[in-house]
Amino acid sequence: MSATAAAALEVRGLSARYGKVTALAATDLDVAPGRIVTVIGANGAGKSTLLNALMGSLPGNGHSAGSITYQGRRIEQDGCEQRVATGLALVPEKRELFASMSVEDNLMLGGFRRYRLRRSDDHKRWADELDHVFTLFPRLKERRRQEAGTLSGGERQMLAVGRALMGKPSILMLDEPSLGLAPKIVREIFRIIAALRTTGVATLLVEQNARAALQVADYGYVLETGAVTLQGPAKELASNPKVIESYLGLGERSGD
Repeated sequence: MSATAAAALEVRGLSARYGKVTALAATDLDVAPGRIVTVIGANGAGKSTLLNALMGSLPGNGHSAGSITYQGRRIEQDGCEQRVATGLALVPEKRELFASMSVEDNLMLGGFRRYRLRRSDDHKRWADELDHVFTLFPRLKERRRQEAGTLSGGERQMLAVGRALMGKPSILMLDEPSLGLAPKIVREIFRIIAALRTTGVATLLVEQNARAALQVADYGYVLETGAVTLQGPAKELASNPKVIESYLGLGERSGD
């Protein structure tokens, strides 16, 4: 079973190791254009490793194997920069903003690669995309001249997502976007993630907050100790007794 028969991203047998330690077993995963696919699991399940393997950015002595097909082309031999150039974007858990630079300058850097290509109409598209990001995140427009390092946690997450969108990705990968945020901000972040459907951007959402993730996603995978143990439409997973017991219990709080 797969998320879609017409996947923009098709992953088959993807595994990852750090030295002799297997962090991700042979994993299959599909992401359809304009859809939201979530990968849920406990801390240490291999969720971030999955995203880093997809981006070709495993740290240290990490290496991966398996096939990654993006828009019909195999990309597992491409470097991280090449994958970004083709339309993959990752918002990492640590957000990795330029703290001493303004909000607007951080956003402009997100679109720099496109502008550097100097297509005849790209400068206008760059400006249009900045306006689009400000429409999604009005708070960023209010703080466009403010240094990124002075923003709240929720605002920094918005900026990290907005910067990724400036590159006009086809697939946006989010690593724990709710981590460390207050429940009210978590709801706002997930509302914006849901709104990305209207842009045609596909989203691969990695989250510990299973309740929020399954509410916004179309399809989901459950990752446990590096292996997919369950998958299916998000609504079905949300009603699965095993998922309810392990991830949706009363002890789980939004934003944890």
